[in-house]
Amino acid sequence: MKSPTSVAALTELGRVRLSKHFFMREMLYSEVGNHYGVPNVPEDSALAVKAGSMLCEMLLEPLYQSFGGIVVRSAYRSPTLNDFCHRKFVAGESACYCSDNVYSAARHIWDRRDDKGLMGATASVLIPAYLELYQKSGDCEPLAWWFRDHLPDYAEVTFFPWQCVFNIRWYEGDAEQAIYEDAGPNMGEDRLITKKGMPNFDRDHRDRYRVLDDIARA
Repeated sequence: MKSPTSVAALTELGRVRLSKHFFMREMLYSEVGNHYGVPNVPEDSALAVKAGSMLCEMLLEPLYQSFGGIVVRSAYRSPTLNDFCHRKFVAGESACYCSDNVYSAARHIWDRRDDKGLMGATASVLIPAYLELYQKSGDCEPLAWWFRDHLPDYAEVTFFPWQCVFNIRWYEGDAEQAIYEDAGPNMGEDRLITKKGMPNFDRDHRDRYRVLDDIARA
């Protein structure tokens, strides 16, 4: 499956079902692309679908089932769009919050393998059921520890200070399973919550996410 070269081909790509509740079409949305007129179209549609399907099956579906639905804010980024967004960010446009293409390969750029030849995929996600709690507490840690105990296949999670949106990544290689809280553009170092090897990683964290009892199904 090559890069779509017509509206009909792009429409067919959008109809690809990545998992029970997710289709490729919603993964292609981009405010940056829409505003600047930069198409967000895969160069290698087959690889994008393969990596995106793993992300959806292993991570987004469990979140959907457990929290009664999720909102995908940003997912797939083409190499062209990601590079454009990164250059805008470097130039000082903080709303364009994209890393360079080398870092983003096998992350938001689903159709490029990383320097180890491995595939991966990232999506930026919002959980509406948690939003009210977050607006009151400003605390992402209940979700962080729930993820640690319930999502064995996550490779990396980063929480952002906007509506508790988080990047969640599936990766076919070994991963540190790090969970971060992002400080936002130009606001200092990200905070590491946990990762493999830390004393707080391998234990039952149920006490840290009891606040989720009324909204989580698992």
